[in-house]
Amino acid sequence: MRRLVRPRAALIVLGIVVSVFFAYLAVRHVKAHETWRAFKTTDYAWVVPAVVLLVIAFYMRAIRWWALFEPSRRPPLGPVIRATFVGYLGNNLLPARAGEAAKALALYRSARTPIAESVATILIERIYDVLSLILLLFLMLPGLPAVSWLRGAGVVAAVGVVGVAAASFTVLRYGERPIRVLLRPLHWLPFVPDEFAERAPTLFVHGLAGVLRARVAAVALAWTIGSWIVLGASYWLVLIACHLHLSPLAGELVVVGIGLAMVLPSSPGALGVFEAATVVVLGAYNVDNSPALSYALLLHALNVLPLFVVALAGIAWRRLRTVDVVPVEDAPQIAPSVAPVDV
Repeated sequence: MRRLVRPRAALIVLGIVVSVFFAYLAVRHVKAHETWRAFKTTDYAWVVPAVVLLVIAFYMRAIRWWALFEPSRRPPLGPVIRATFVGYLGNNLLPARAGEAAKALALYRSARTPIAESVATILIERIYDVLSLILLLFLMLPGLPAVSWLRGAGVVAAVGVVGVAAASFTVLRYGERPIRVLLRPLHWLPFVPDEFAERAPTLFVHGLAGVLRARVAAVALAWTIGSWIVLGASYWLVLIACHLHLSPLAGELVVVGIGLAMVLPSSPGALGVFEAATVVVLGAYNVDNSPALSYALLLHALNVLPLFVVALAGIAWRRLRTVDVVPVEDAPQIAPSVAPVDV
């Protein structure tokens, strides 16, 4: 167990260091009074449609995850949406994007979808996220200002495409044998049941339908790109709210910058990383760091606070629906002719 705890602790520490470093980058040239003045002059009426688009993007991404499962093995859409919400909430409460693990566990508990299969689909999700963001970046290039990190994005895209192609070819050629080799360490863990370790490679291959089946891949990729476009429209409305009258492509570029920055491990909610990525992107449009930070903080709040509001509302609703069950033999007998109700 110590062998498992130490790498996990190291990952958490690394995430905190990354967040602190990016937070420094976000605030190093900021004038606090200008940031506060930008907050006070924000037109918050634009926030309402922005949040509506955020909700639409959330459902599109949940459907994307559902579409990545093999058609004959897809869980019901309702549990997938709830598990997606758990994942979003977990990423804002736990470091190093541990919400992804909570997401797989939530789907197992609600729909009995094997964890190994869900983990495979979540891995494909992250690959699709990065590749689709870079694809959008290159498609938008003619309408964008000078982007200093374009060459790096191209390298990441090339490496990602080659990696996905090589992995897909290997699985298609050799079946689950390479997966069994990769997952062999599961047999060494005393708390992992032998049956789970034995079935995990087969289930993991089932979860790779998003790269092994062309139709599944095309549908999932379409949902992925569509969700980014809707998210970019939401971010553009927040730009208008902050009186940063830039083109709609600016909202999409903010999505690309934040999405690529999220690859790094960070503290809960990607605090610091989110803000620094936003400030860097808006710097390409010659937006001063102070109003850019105001926009970043508002945007981050819109991505986080609604999750907590919904979670707290759900907890309150469940508490209201909870009824104290009194044993029948201890319950007072009001009328002998009334049969006890089976709560």
